[in-house]
Amino acid sequence: MLHKLNNETFSLEDVTHPSVPQCTVVFEFGIADEVNFNYLDEKETDKALKVINKKPFKIMDFFCAIRYYKTENRKKTPLKFDYYMLRFMFNKKSTEIQVFHERGPRHVSPEEIVNFVANKTNEKFSRKILKAVTAS
Repeated sequence: MLHKLNNETFSLEDVTHPSVPQCTVVFEFGIADEVNFNYLDEKETDKALKVINKKPFKIMDFFCAIRYYKTENRKKTPLKFDYYMLRFMFNKKSTEIQVFHERGPRHVSPEEIVNFVANKTNEKFSRKILKAVTAS
């Protein structure tokens, strides 16, 4: 699912209560491969799925860059980006996502990233498969 969000443009309102008016966001996800993160395109997705089909992972790590652009008079101006690390931990009946903010203005909170990913994933299925639960 994450590779489908790569380079897709959203209004900041689609993700969070906007702190910047007339702002769009673009997500870029990478998947951990030993010590590096590789851009999550079709090739990397297929590579990961082949490995997972042989032996499912208990943990998967992803990098997420959120690019922000303010639009004024039809001109797109880049703003400072946010950088996050996402850790997916798979259990028999649940998936836990931990989100760590690395740097940036934090226009989108870790909780909002989880909710956004869960909602976009659920849109692809006939029934809800992910439910965001806040940590206590």
